[in-house]
Amino acid sequence: MHDTPPPAVQSLPGLGHSAKQFFQLDGQYTNLNHGTAGAIPRFVEDASQQLSAHISANVDRFLWFEYRPQLEKVREQIADLINADPSECVFVPNVSHGINTVLRNFEWDESDVLLVTSCNFKTISAATHYICDVRPYPTLSEFQISFPITRQSMLERFSTRVHSLKSKLKPTAKMVAVLDSIVATPGVLMPWKEMVEICKAEGVWSVVDAAHSIGQELDIDLSSAGPDFWVSSCSKWMYTKHGCAVLYVPKRNHLVIKSAFPTSLTYDHSIHYEHCLQSKFYWTETLDFTASLSIKSALEFRSFLGGEHRINQYCHELALAGGKRLAQIMNTHMLYLPEDPDTELFTANMVNVAIPLPGSIMPSPQVTLMFQDLLLNHHNVYATQFYHNGKWWTRASAQVYNEITDFEKLGRALLLVCTEIVRTVSEWDGRDKADAKV
Repeated sequence: MHDTPPPAVQSLPGLGHSAKQFFQLDGQYTNLNHGTAGAIPRFVEDASQQLSAHISANVDRFLWFEYRPQLEKVREQIADLINADPSECVFVPNVSHGINTVLRNFEWDESDVLLVTSCNFKTISAATHYICDVRPYPTLSEFQISFPITRQSMLERFSTRVHSLKSKLKPTAKMVAVLDSIVATPGVLMPWKEMVEICKAEGVWSVVDAAHSIGQELDIDLSSAGPDFWVSSCSKWMYTKHGCAVLYVPKRNHLVIKSAFPTSLTYDHSIHYEHCLQSKFYWTETLDFTASLSIKSALEFRSFLGGEHRINQYCHELALAGGKRLAQIMNTHMLYLPEDPDTELFTANMVNVAIPLPGSIMPSPQVTLMFQDLLLNHHNVYATQFYHNGKWWTRASAQVYNEITDFEKLGRALLLVCTEIVRTVSEWDGRDKADAKV
């Protein structure tokens, strides 16, 4: 099997619309929603298809002689990217899968506390509620976060909350905090490393949902940050195929993870007492082997584009400039204003801008569907819309194939879409009032 080389160039390729040719995107579609599902480069897809054909030619030989060495190689590559030991990294299908694996391996007691935030992603929030809804019924405590807020205020409030909860626990009780590195909605870069330090100081377990980190957050350095558990998607921002995420478990916590989810065929009761994290995750199910192995081609493609710093400098600067232009077009404002000193600290490659939809219109599946239908099927542009702190916002993701004109297209489309939604909701309200009189 021969790897397909990245496109040959004499110098670094241009970023912006000229880079769109490298992705499998519809040429007419304006994608400002990269943060939700990513976008696969043609080079990564071609390499994966070639690998898939190679696997199919002799799947037994691949499974018994080739798969594990290739898996170890990409494990080393991802460990190097996040500055972790390869033995501390295992692959899972997605972040929700990884978080569930961690939470279900804790031996809970009714006196324990599970601390979450109001901004946890819905599947993660559902997992924490489930843990506390079944025996032995640990206590669920929510830390409320309303943006905009200063980093200093957030950290002070978080420290106070953690200390207050921990001081009330029995000496034998444990406390586990589920944190975000980058919140999904609003798309905000959190001071998660400082929050992990607060947890350490109080003897609290830290579980970090880092779904948006790899490929968007620079210099992650997990060996220095030292979270107890950390899970990140490789397909959102790092350009791998879907179905690839990395779960980081430092050596000190290997005994906490007694089983993968679902349990691997390599499980043995003696594993409870051995530091053999890799064995616990080796074979949990039949899966698409090319997903995790696409890390190799994804990293090669990112190198072809100029590497992590060039990619993220472009995306970060475009997010800030695009957010400012988007707010101008809609006559609204960014979540963090351009002149706010916290704007740089809270912004990675996603920007949040208020949209002209009244806060009195509450979120519902019907409103979400209208946004999706009108933006995708009528305007061929998309970014995520969400409701936060009494207002409607759009979260636009900046990627190497975007330019400022994409944000302008989104702004013009949202002006029309919001007007249409206001009209439709008004008609619904009118019918409801008429029905109430009958």
